[in-house]
Amino acid sequence: MTQFHTEHADEAVEERIRAAMEHAAPSQLDRILAECTVTASQQPSLQVVTPSRRRRRWAPLAAAAALAIVCGLFFVGQYRGANAVASVVSLDVNPSIQIDVNQKERVLSVLALNSEAEDVLADMDLQGTQLNVAVNAIVGSLLQHGYLSSLSSAILISVEDQDVQRADRIQTELTTEVDAALQNAAAGAAVLSQVVTQDAALESQAAASSISVGKAALIQQVQAANPQLDFDALAALSVEELSQMQRTGATAMPIGRAAAAAAAQAYAGLTERDIYEWEVDPELDKTPPYYEVELETAYGELEYDVDAYTGQVLKGRADVAKTGTPQTSSGGQSGGGDAQITRDEAMEIALKDAGISTGTAQGLRCVLDWDDGQSIYEVEFRSDGVEYEYEISAVDGDILKMERDGEEWGSSSASDDGYIGQETAKEATLAHAGVSASQVYDWECQLDRDDGRALYEIEFKAGGREYEYEIDAASGAVWKAESDYDD
Repeated sequence: MTQFHTEHADEAVEERIRAAMEHAAPSQLDRILAECTVTASQQPSLQVVTPSRRRRRWAPLAAAAALAIVCGLFFVGQYRGANAVASVVSLDVNPSIQIDVNQKERVLSVLALNSEAEDVLADMDLQGTQLNVAVNAIVGSLLQHGYLSSLSSAILISVEDQDVQRADRIQTELTTEVDAALQNAAAGAAVLSQVVTQDAALESQAAASSISVGKAALIQQVQAANPQLDFDALAALSVEELSQMQRTGATAMPIGRAAAAAAAQAYAGLTERDIYEWEVDPELDKTPPYYEVELETAYGELEYDVDAYTGQVLKGRADVAKTGTPQTSSGGQSGGGDAQITRDEAMEIALKDAGISTGTAQGLRCVLDWDDGQSIYEVEFRSDGVEYEYEISAVDGDILKMERDGEEWGSSSASDDGYIGQETAKEATLAHAGVSASQVYDWECQLDRDDGRALYEIEFKAGGREYEYEIDAASGAVWKAESDYDD
């Protein structure tokens, strides 16, 4: 009895479950069979109906998937844009530094391309900063390491970008930023800048020589003037050497700064242990081209001019070790023990003669040296694009020599200190030479001082001849006139 009731109860439960299932999901068999009762010609409609129902069933999911793809692509594009290199900026002195930035000019990476650059970038984390902030930080470090202190030093800013307008804008902005930073630091370095066209071959050559693409482009300009010069040898030179060579036609390969320092050391008869520190500035755009070598030694601070191509010492004290006595520098003065005026007094004399205040003089530098048996101060500075060089007697403060470079013809008819001016000196020179201005090329003129007399030193070429003149700066009188065939 119990078994019957149990079986009956189980059947009742099963029947209720079956009915509930049929109610929840009624059979579609009869409807489907009715739709399938068609002629043979109508049978393809079956294939159309079924997919159409599936598309409607999955339409919301498909739309959601499409939206997800679009959003994904948008965010991937944003990510790639923020991490893609849009511009490559390089800074070259002798250290070569490359900065990769995105389209918003935020720094993606900073690369040291040589060992000098590694020292400059030590402990600096610039990733994620704005480009101008990074460049200012690097320039500050270059100043601290002494790379931009001398008048003849230069920094090259190069910008590589497919967007030419953006490249031009970045070049202009960075040039202004760096120039302002150097002026605030009273540094005498020049600022050079360029936009570099993307070139796979040039990039490969730059990488092989461990230099920036910007420096490689500058080397190409030098080689355009003289194809005989070797790329790797030029890569070892500094930016100021390359820029001076490019301006003067790159007539030959200079010996380089290290060789110039070695020549000065040998001429002085000193060993490496006698030299505490040395510094070399190229003057390849002077006549004759030379390297200015400063040696901080046990015998005082010594200065030499070394021919840039032969290595011959043109100026400086020979055999210092034999004729001098080792001494300790005192008060910034050493060498030439007969000095009676101080460095500050020598600088004041030079600035007063030039009519320039201490606050406006850039790259002000004063070195006690020995020349032609007497102790002198060599003073250098720059103001308003003009470079000044003085030789002041360390004994009595007399101005022994003064040079002023950087002024153009016709800058003024008369200077503030009563001189006739370059334009008048030019006219006097041409009248004496019997040459018209239209015939003249390769002009050079600088205000100099010889034996206490101010004069204009003038060189030019015309009609297959070379001319050299010295014109009295006060009266316009011709003190010297030479000419020779232009070989």
